[in-house]
Amino acid sequence: MAERNTRRHLRGTRPRKRTGKASTSRRAAPKRWSRRVTKQSDALDLVHGVFKLSSASRIAASLKRSAERSKRRKTGAYRSALSMLNFYINRAGKNLPKTQRERLERAKIELKRQFGKE
Repeated sequence: MAERNTRRHLRGTRPRKRTGKASTSRRAAPKRWSRRVTKQSDALDLVHGVFKLSSASRIAASLKRSAERSKRRKTGAYRSALSMLNFYINRAGKNLPKTQRERLERAKIELKRQFGKE
């Protein structure tokens, strides 16, 4: 035992501290906060699958309906609906298929038209 301590001292290293965890432990699953925001928004009660609808006008109409019915939003209905749409697009990032991204971008324009903000 004394020999080991001297060798450590000669090498200039300290004994390792043990953390109590096994080195092969897995990382905890990442928290999906963006999924929770989309599903349980404090501002809007979204229809399930609203961003997967087949047409931009249906997506815009659903967001408009949700925003206008909501009593919990802090800003105007248009701003809340557009914020949720932008949030979804931004969080999906590169994983969003090109066709769906284009549809959601058209939904932004349609949302603007439906709110009379052209």
